[in-house]
Amino acid sequence: MQESSRQRGLFQVSSARRRPPARTKARTQDSRVHNRSYVLATLYREGAMSRSDLARASGLTAPTVSALVAELQADGLVVDIGPRKDARLGKPATLVRIDDDAVGIVALDLSHSDRFTGAVLDLRGEVVVRAEVPLGGAFGAQAAETVLELAQQLVELSPRRVLGIGVGSPGIIDDTGVVRHAAHLEWEDLPLAERLAATTGVPAYVGNDVNVDALAVLHFRRTQVQNLMVVATAHGVGAGLVVGGRLVEGEQFAAGEIGHVTVDEDGEPCVCGRRGCLDQLIDATRLRARLARAPEAERPGIASAAGRALGTVLAPIISVLNLNEVVLTGPADLVEGRFLDAVTATARARTLAPISASLQVRALAGDVDLTLVGASCLVLAGELGVL
Repeated sequence: MQESSRQRGLFQVSSARRRPPARTKARTQDSRVHNRSYVLATLYREGAMSRSDLARASGLTAPTVSALVAELQADGLVVDIGPRKDARLGKPATLVRIDDDAVGIVALDLSHSDRFTGAVLDLRGEVVVRAEVPLGGAFGAQAAETVLELAQQLVELSPRRVLGIGVGSPGIIDDTGVVRHAAHLEWEDLPLAERLAATTGVPAYVGNDVNVDALAVLHFRRTQVQNLMVVATAHGVGAGLVVGGRLVEGEQFAAGEIGHVTVDEDGEPCVCGRRGCLDQLIDATRLRARLARAPEAERPGIASAAGRALGTVLAPIISVLNLNEVVLTGPADLVEGRFLDAVTATARARTLAPISASLQVRALAGDVDLTLVGASCLVLAGELGVL
């Protein structure tokens, strides 16, 4: 979770506590919605299939699948693409697939310090239209209004009906889309999802920016694992965790706050009130400034030391959760090279051999669409149930 805090402690957010879901009796409507999502998810993962293939894959009856496919076709989400072309006995079955261009998803990335960016994406995470607005030093209510204006602009720019709005925002954000605390934007208990939906008339979902980055890696960036971590360093330091294919947010929605782990008790003072936090060593702005001040001959050593600090912090997390992949994001000139090498070597040296042998550390530096794609995952899960 990525957040550059100023005055308030990162965990002084008592109201943002996860509550267990209420137990309710299953209804016929619930079963229909579940079955509809299951059919959509199967088509989303497997590609074009016949109705009989769908029935076998889902365990649903053929009439149920036919009715669901007809409903999805009426909604414009699924289309017939003609008969199967492979050689099989009998009349070739008609295949159906999800129409990736049927609807648009508006995605917003609020992680930059100087601007908000957004895009309309298709159902496969491909950008259709882009837009951005300068932040211009806006905070609080003004910054919130800028978000609403950008979302409305993109809804109007979308060439097709908008399925939903997904947002990746810095800060501690609960599961209702309320930004409980975002220090540099000066947001406290901002019901951002509710306000977006009221302004645009479109369902809205809001998540922490690094958490949605982790979702983007899991679903759209060619990973083969189900246990992974994304570490972001561009604007503060934070992590998004996926365990068993599911996002880990924590009781106070603050999982991944590694930026204020102490790595040097005699280090520089930190805004959190302590000294020697990881944020002081590897945050992109601070690391770049430290490199600029140093003689050229000392710069490789500084980058390696920063990487070792991160690797030291990550090693116990990797060991406890048996993570198979760590993805670093941030400026390419800082993240790649000696920094990445030092993170990898340190994490492997400090973990048990079976864990370190399966560990991959890689960089997605410069992936400007990662948060946008991750924000679209919130909509795909919330509106279609395909992720």
